[in-house]
Amino acid sequence: MRDLTGKVAWVTGAGSGIGEAAAISLAAAGMKVMLSGRTADKLAHVAKVTGGGILPLDVSDKTAVVKTVEKIIAQHGRIDVLVSSAGINVKNRNWKYLTMEDWDQVIRIDLDGAFYCAKAVLPHMIRQEDGLIVNISSWAGKHVGAVTGPAYSAAKFAMNAMNESLNLEAGQFGIRACAMCPGEVATPILDSRPIPPSAEERARMVQPQDCGETIRFLASLPKHVCINELTISPTWNRGYVAQAKSIP
Repeated sequence: MRDLTGKVAWVTGAGSGIGEAAAISLAAAGMKVMLSGRTADKLAHVAKVTGGGILPLDVSDKTAVVKTVEKIIAQHGRIDVLVSSAGINVKNRNWKYLTMEDWDQVIRIDLDGAFYCAKAVLPHMIRQEDGLIVNISSWAGKHVGAVTGPAYSAAKFAMNAMNESLNLEAGQFGIRACAMCPGEVATPILDSRPIPPSAEERARMVQPQDCGETIRFLASLPKHVCINELTISPTWNRGYVAQAKSIP
């Protein structure tokens, strides 16, 4: 495992959930962590723990993404790890209710935003001949289900394909990309479900800190190792439990 002290990480969606947990875990490993997200107050709270810099950002704004990367490079000279954790879903998410505007919003943030961030950091990582991109995908990027809806699933399936194309084209330059595909994680995005899970159900889910520690592990791996895709799910997997209970 390699020493992360002094290396530079950029985390989007850093104000809450998996992004927040990733920032805290990477900072604990000695990394300089730059925090991006749409809500400055949430970023400030995380910055108190990580000591990181705050760069408010809507990842669906391609021009702002490029400017943010330019600021990080100007300050630190490099970006060693990108964690693309910015993502949303809408409450009225199924075909019967999903509007074209809501579809656009989910795709712009969850898919386009991850592309913009990877596109912006890639030349710098190639110059360094080293870099890790962790795209926070989802169980919904591997298994279609009604719970997440078509827009979110489409964005995450596409993210997984985009992620592997990074390995295909940029692996020769020392770049590694990992699509992390969590099952149910107890993050605030659950509040936007039509029927939010109970506190008891959330306690059985994967916790953000679990994902944060996994991202730290990915960052600590030697340069010659690439974890192309990683699925992490609750032991008490509600989908599995429902199927198991249906067995006569």
